[in-house]
Amino acid sequence: MFLRPLGALVLAAGLVACGSSDPRPVAGETRVFRADGGDVTIPKAPQRVVATGYAVPALIEAGAPLVGISLFARSVPMMSAADQATYDGLTKIAGETAAETDYEKIALAKPDLIVIGVPQPVLKDIDLDRLKAIAPVAAIGPTVPDAWRTLSQRQSDAAGRAEDFDKAKTAYEKRAAELKTKYADALQGKKFAHVGGYGQVAKGSFMREYDKSWGTNIAQDIGVTYPGRPKHPGEGSAAVSEQVSIELLPDDLKDADVITYTLEPDGSVGPAVKFVLDSPLWKSLPAVKAGRAIGVRYTQAATYETALQTLGALDQALAPLRDAR
Repeated sequence: MFLRPLGALVLAAGLVACGSSDPRPVAGETRVFRADGGDVTIPKAPQRVVATGYAVPALIEAGAPLVGISLFARSVPMMSAADQATYDGLTKIAGETAAETDYEKIALAKPDLIVIGVPQPVLKDIDLDRLKAIAPVAAIGPTVPDAWRTLSQRQSDAAGRAEDFDKAKTAYEKRAAELKTKYADALQGKKFAHVGGYGQVAKGSFMREYDKSWGTNIAQDIGVTYPGRPKHPGEGSAAVSEQVSIELLPDDLKDADVITYTLEPDGSVGPAVKFVLDSPLWKSLPAVKAGRAIGVRYTQAATYETALQTLGALDQALAPLRDAR
């Protein structure tokens, strides 16, 4: 979804001066907000918000006054019926990638705030000056997988929905504390390992995830630990996960007492994990032989409401460990 030729649509609407990079003045009461790129002046109480990327589910859940969103299909299977109805009914101003931003649609939505929820390296795919000519832009994107907690809080705060955010956070933390107590004895002394859903099957590798990664960070909140670190850690998710050749599976996971692996939201096994589970090497692992290999749904959660579903999935997945004591 790239730009269409500038024509009657934009000219008639008179919303954006083509080629202008002058920030649009902010009307009404304002405040200074710390975004990823520095301080930005935004409305104190935004009335028309456009959201992209990870800001989409966060601001739908927070009840922000959205007038346009990007596609964010990965979160849809974890949405409540009401939130999905909101998602389906909103104008889509971008595709799944930042490069698919439709500036004309954003201008036509007449936002008074644009919240961009994509990683900083991806911002180069967005014409920020052009967006700033439409409305104040608060870029608040993910860094490492477990940063969704602070990320969604900042996004909700920018949209003037900090109070609604706190309600979901409190409910999550209460449930996590309950499960931490429930499984304390069953988890004591056990080393976990996680097989993630983003393995590079075409290259013959699987994804090993450690503490603070996509598939592990919520389980950590109830007392599960995933020790170790990548052999060659990088930035972002590469700091807490790595691709491992499938032939190294027996050596890589031999010391795990319990192995968890990512399931799709509907409970099915995705291609990257199926590649591992179908391997004869998988069946040789001590944890698998002992019946302590368990799938977990909703590991892609990136908001407190969806993470509550992850906690429920973990409760089901870990129950056999508790019952076996």
